[in-house]
Amino acid sequence: MSGTTRTALVIWATAATVYLLAVLNRTSLGVAGLQATDRFDIGPAALGVFTVLQIGVYAAMQIPTGLLVDRFGPRRILTAAAVLIGLGQLLFALAPSYGIALAARGVLGLGDAMTFVSVLRLVAAYYPPRRYATVTAITAAMGTVGNLASTVPLTFALAHAGWVWTFAVTGGVTMAYAAIVAWRVRDTPEGAPVHRSTATNLSEVVDQVRWAWQTPGTRLGFWVHFSTMFAPAVLGLLWGFPYLVKAQGMSEAAAGGVLSLLVVMAGVTGPVIGEVTGRKPELRLPIVAAYIAISVGVWAVLLGWPGGVVPAPLVTVAFGFLAIGSPLSAVGFALARDYNPIVRVGTASGVVNVGGFFAITVTTLAIGLLLGGDADQADATAFRIAFLAIAVMLLFGAWRTGVWWRRARAAVLAADARGESVPVVIQRRSWDIRAHADSTSS
Repeated sequence: MSGTTRTALVIWATAATVYLLAVLNRTSLGVAGLQATDRFDIGPAALGVFTVLQIGVYAAMQIPTGLLVDRFGPRRILTAAAVLIGLGQLLFALAPSYGIALAARGVLGLGDAMTFVSVLRLVAAYYPPRRYATVTAITAAMGTVGNLASTVPLTFALAHAGWVWTFAVTGGVTMAYAAIVAWRVRDTPEGAPVHRSTATNLSEVVDQVRWAWQTPGTRLGFWVHFSTMFAPAVLGLLWGFPYLVKAQGMSEAAAGGVLSLLVVMAGVTGPVIGEVTGRKPELRLPIVAAYIAISVGVWAVLLGWPGGVVPAPLVTVAFGFLAIGSPLSAVGFALARDYNPIVRVGTASGVVNVGGFFAITVTTLAIGLLLGGDADQADATAFRIAFLAIAVMLLFGAWRTGVWWRRARAAVLAADARGESVPVVIQRRSWDIRAHADSTSS
């Protein structure tokens, strides 16, 4: 391993560990839900607000985070993120009331929102485009490790050390890690030019976002992220467990086992997807299209099964397949990297990241509204109606992904015809003529 490669690996690993810690802290409430209801004297609806708040803050901060990363560099933003995450978790450990606990999770969510895009900016600076998809997928897999670390170890800690010590130590370790980030991480390789956005006033910041959004590759990345990520996240974060127990009649242990597939499958398939799409970028969108098409069929089976109670093996296979959408959503970031200059990659990645989390927020709220109150009382029919929200969002995302796939192809073909360098060489198809007309008229 060369010195340059080793340096890139150390810096990436240091930065990616912040993301691991962010996911650990983000999902830590998942094993403490029952204790939280007792500690703050709240019901299931109030408990669900913790999740919705964190997702909402995360989604709202993606574009601002991208702008901050492009302006100040990922090292500073990752350092600030670790401090905010740790501070939020410490406050959550000591919170005497529900309102303060909500504020604490909001602070944690703010720091969490600043991690992934910052790491991707470093990956773009230290690795060539061919390796970007693979390293991005491995970064996402680091989040899987954080998710797993928030289950058994934290459950053990809560049982033996108690609420305050468990969350205080987790937050303290995260906060202390900020010093390591500030010491080890560097925004660019030694001797390489430092690419920073010069946008300082509101008008220039708006232009930075507008240029990223108007790039067809960014817009396509947004809808790819929207379509592939939201369903497994909605199931894993909140609604999968009650669906399996209340609608499908599984035991809590069996439901937990099925949900673990969402984590395991994402972790196993992520690096494979990254390597394949990194080596052959022309396969990115066909793989995404195949996943979306099969997902539509999966949901048609789950929602259309007579009586609503689907055989357990079929549900298990369905959840395992849907889990692939989480690592596949990284294709959206690869598109942002390929079709934007390095000085705008952070902003474009932030725009892309909004897609999935916006879909998660809307779908999570819609399912809650359609269930009409207490999920504990819902049956298979109630969940079948509520989960129509997932099907609608999936179909909408599939439509928009198809539209922008054609428009992005038209932009690439036009650039290639002008003799410009293009990230992916594609062959013109009969439907590309129409796509070009659509893109020039929009």
